[in-house]
Order: sequence, then C-alpha cells, then structure tokens
Amino acid sequence: MEVDTLRWFQLVADGVTVTEVSDLEQVSQPAVSRALARLEREIGTPLLRREGRVLRMTHAGTVFKRHVDAVLHELDDGVAAVQQLLDPETGTVTVAFQPSLGTWLVPDLVTSFRARHPGVRLDLRTKEDETMPAVGPRSGVDLELSTLRPHRGEDQPRWRALVAEPMRLLVGPGHRLAGRSRTALSEVAEDPFVVMTPSSVLRRHTAQLCAEAGFAPEVSFVAADLPTLRGYVAADLGVAVAPTLWGGSVATPVRGLHVLGLTDHGATRDVGLSWAPGRRLLPAAELFRDHVLERARSGLLPTPVPPTEA
Repeated sequence: MEVDTLRWFQLVADGVTVTEVSDLEQVSQPAVSRALARLEREIGTPLLRREGRVLRMTHAGTVFKRHVDAVLHELDDGVAAVQQLLDPETGTVTVAFQPSLGTWLVPDLVTSFRARHPGVRLDLRTKEDETMPAVGPRSGVDLELSTLRPHRGEDQPRWRALVAEPMRLLVGPGHRLAGRSRTALSEVAEDPFVVMTPSSVLRRHTAQLCAEAGFAPEVSFVAADLPTLRGYVAADLGVAVAPTLWGGSVATPVRGLHVLGLTDHGATRDVGLSWAPGRRLLPAAELFRDHVLERARSGLLPTPVPPTEA
C-alpha cells in the first residue's frame, strides 16, 4: 500500500476526477486507475463506484477514508516536524545541566545563543544525579553542561572543557579563620564538614581535595542543594567547599558566611560540554554546541568572582 495511492484515493473520494488527479500528479490516467484498483484488491472490497463521469465512495470507502485522512495527516505532521528539526534555525536542542550551573553559565549561554538564533527552541533540564552522564546513544539529551568528566573510551561521551571554576572554603561567623582571605585545606582537617548528597559531583570533588590534603573530612551535615549548604555553614554547623560563583557575590548573600580562597593545587573544578559520539546531532544541536565552544575559546564566558564575605 503506497502513500501516493492513498493520496490519490483521498483526492478522488473528495470529488477530484481521475483526469484531474492525473494532471495534478503528473502521471498517466491509466496509472491512477490501476493504482486505485490495486488498493481495492488489497482492502478486499470496492471503495469507489462510478456515477456517470464521477467516482463516488462506497460504504466501505467512506469508512476507509476516515482512517486514510488520519494517517496522511499524521504523516504530514511527522514530515513537517522532521523538516523543522533539520532546519538549524527552527529546531529543538535538549540540554541537561548541573543545578549549580543554572545561576551563571546556563543563562549566559542561552541568552547569547537566542540573540543570534531566536527560532531555535531550547529544552533545558536539570540533572538529578550528577554522577551519571545524561548523554548517550539512546538518550533524549543532545548536550550536557557538567563538571563530570567522562571516562575515556570509544563509547563514552565526548567532553570539552569550557572554563575552570575555582573552589572556595566557606566558614561561619564564629570560625577561627573568618578573618582570613586565603587558607590551605589542611588547616580545617579537624573541622566538621557540610557536604552535598552522594548524587552530587561536588561531594566527590570535596572528598578528592581533602584526600590530596592528607585527610578524610568528618561529615557533620548533608545538604541537598548549594543554598542549603551555605545556610548550614553560616549557622556554624561546619565548613564546606563550594564553587566560586555560589560562594561569592553572585549568590544571594547569607549573613555571617565567609568565603576564603584555597591555596591547594587543583582547587578548581572544570566545567565542560559533552555529547554522545554514537548519536548524530541534528543541525540545531550542532549550532548550539559550536556556539558554546566558540564562546569558551573567545573568553566570553562569565569570569569567576574573588572571595567575598556575604
């Protein structure tokens, strides 16, 4: 059962003559008639009957026509949707990102991209589990903004670094280091720590930095998000390691929170863009990827802020 035959049946059923269908579709009249006859044989019953020079639908034809209309309508919508995806200026890009990047990096990228490509729709999704890649061969996510660097391998997501974000030490108002501007992480080796949940990459990064400083942090409280973490520290419930733009002036001020620079080597987190190697990116997604990478190469991404006291 061919799509062209269904369209010819639809036209004839709507009152267009076979001759007019022949002229419209640029095929011979006998070819149209043979196609309609084949369709009736496939269905197993006459769909059209002749009344003079005009073909009318039989009862079976009337029933069949409703389904043909629905099928062709869905098919046309599907073709239009694919064409929209293939047009880089009207497609949709699905981007996953860590919540901590939603206050500074994501707004910058979205605003700058839409200024140049207003017709592209961006489907933005925050990640619940930051320790697992959101992109993959069968994932519905095109691109991912994350501090999670994938393992090397042919089937692993491709990853490009965008910016290195310095990490800071957060201490409360009653802490002995509250008046300092910089410190080494080893100076708080005996302090209780406020950390993120195990599904956070920051939790893993904090443990790694402490291990490199020669100790394992004693966890006092676990926070589900960065604002809560900052609130716990401001209440003197422990110290914490946090990324710059959340520990500095970009974040909502928290009374009593002090932000210290870390002198430890590697006290930064790399923010990168990743995508699945086995999943073909549609043109709109390639357009956004190129925009992000070019913005990073040109040094146009937001710059880290220095340590401040909130």
